[in-house]
Amino acid sequence: MKAFKFGPVALSVLMVLQSSCSLFKPEQTENTVPVETKTEHVVSATPAALAAETDQLYPTETLEVSHQGKITVPAKPQVSAKAKDSVAAESEAPAPTTSAYGASDKMERKLMLRSNQGSGQMMGLAKKGIGGYADMRAIPSEPAFNQESYDGIAEGKTNLAVKDPLSTFSVDVDTASYSNMRRFLQNGQTPPVDAIRIEEMINYFNYDYPVPTSEPFSVHLDMTKAPWDSNKKIVRIGIKGKEIKVDKRPASNLVFLVDVSGSMDSAEKLPLVKSAIAMMVDKLDKNDKISIVVYAGAAGLVLKPTNGQNKTEILRSLDQLKAGGSTNGAQGIELAYKTATDEFIKGGVNRVIMATDGDFNVGTTSREELLKLVTKNAEKNIYLSILGFGMGNYKDGMMETLSNKGNGNYAYIDNQSEARKVMIEQMSGTLVTIAKDVKIQVEFNPKWVESYRLIGYENRILNHEDFNDDKKDAGDIGAGHTVTALYEIVPVGSSQSVAKNIDALKYSKTESVANESETNGELLTVKLRFKRPDGFTSQKIEIVLNNSNKNFEQASDSMKFATAVAMFGMKIRQSEHMKDIKLEDVKSIAAKSKGSDNNGYKKEFIELIEKYESIRRGTSEQKISYTE
Repeated sequence: MKAFKFGPVALSVLMVLQSSCSLFKPEQTENTVPVETKTEHVVSATPAALAAETDQLYPTETLEVSHQGKITVPAKPQVSAKAKDSVAAESEAPAPTTSAYGASDKMERKLMLRSNQGSGQMMGLAKKGIGGYADMRAIPSEPAFNQESYDGIAEGKTNLAVKDPLSTFSVDVDTASYSNMRRFLQNGQTPPVDAIRIEEMINYFNYDYPVPTSEPFSVHLDMTKAPWDSNKKIVRIGIKGKEIKVDKRPASNLVFLVDVSGSMDSAEKLPLVKSAIAMMVDKLDKNDKISIVVYAGAAGLVLKPTNGQNKTEILRSLDQLKAGGSTNGAQGIELAYKTATDEFIKGGVNRVIMATDGDFNVGTTSREELLKLVTKNAEKNIYLSILGFGMGNYKDGMMETLSNKGNGNYAYIDNQSEARKVMIEQMSGTLVTIAKDVKIQVEFNPKWVESYRLIGYENRILNHEDFNDDKKDAGDIGAGHTVTALYEIVPVGSSQSVAKNIDALKYSKTESVANESETNGELLTVKLRFKRPDGFTSQKIEIVLNNSNKNFEQASDSMKFATAVAMFGMKIRQSEHMKDIKLEDVKSIAAKSKGSDNNGYKKEFIELIEKYESIRRGTSEQKISYTE
């Protein structure tokens, strides 16, 4: 198949368009539109009339826009919505970067399809092939460019305990990175390094921590020698949130905010969104109120607040959604929050659940303005959870940031099984917050600890003074959630000393030198701060971990498996700490420690290690660039 060639003038126009559509560059201020939460009714018409006049491809009862975002209605549509999507997709395609990752031929064809939806005539495609779209074949001499973007992550550094004995960070219960990693591997690709957040991989799995008795959660500490270096140790901090049965959860005011823009027009996006939401709707009852807000070029209220028992009406509205138009995400969020505010349930669950690929390209795309809106509503106890979908133009960084500030969680749904896990198995955790602004501060004892390194949580690090500052935002824990954090520590006297290249510390020596044969004494103290869901003043918990020389073989299966997941995450991120570790060793640890695996998630993890092994052996040769 021939690649389409543009003339010099067309290329110049595309370059200008391209340069103006980079969404989150700090210097891009001239196109930023401030968000105002006040809205006005500008259209009230039949679904057919709205579809004809506003190019919306979904039925709606009331269309609302901000004062600063008026709807422009052309006298007569000149092109179809799909054709418009084609022009928008091609004009907004970012320039290729030097970052690249391997992809199978099949995945390359899919990504080329996604980035050229609606451009079948221009590319001369046949009306058949992958997913009902044209079967585009890879062009060996011209790599396909992926429009996915991820915020950069620098691996956490090793700290000397004698110089800085404190480590402070916010908890994280998100799992999006794990399922997104799975999507890449199952499609024969090595995930981009910055797509891997190790804490989200570890926290994808539940661990056998003690059930809390009084506080909102229990805290569990243990340690063992590191399997990759017997001179180092692994410390695990485990938190288990109290569980709330589905039939005992508070009444819910839920606003589903659905992206129906043209970029959602593919099988793994809007159809999967509708299926996932339908799963949760099936479990709602008379105590719940459900609304559906959609956004494309403008925002619309598709389903007015409806009792959870009226499932037929809810599912009918959901089923009628179709994709088309550009993406004004900010306007949709405004209307969703307005709807949630109008129906606010005191003492209940008030939450906006946003389903999107994160590709905002119209209206206010400034993170700062959106974060102000999201933070303001979180302070009013209206939380924001985000469900990510799709491939090719996925905007991970935006969605993670918004969910963090919205006191919600962030999951990536790549298939029906993941939809069931998030929307049904973890329904209480997805909806019900049991503790907010949860922070952890660890103080290491320099007598026993020469250095330490927090594995993961790189974008959750806090200043030490933030721990006692109740105004500082932090992570939230939902009902039944488990949170796990791992530290690698180098004991005092270890031959693997990280201080070997610096002068001895003259004034900071401990009174007695630690002996590896000794096991008594406090290794560290863990402090946690949290607020009740409706509270403004934090409470503190402290727990001490004594030193131990337990071998890795003596550790619990739970500890071993969490360590294996962390090791795999570091391998994908090409961590210098794992450069001498073989994937076969990681797989062996996981296989021997998977224990009870009712849902098959651990078995799948082991299979993903095998897939990564085959990719690294050179099975996948194609390269696809992505934006950073």
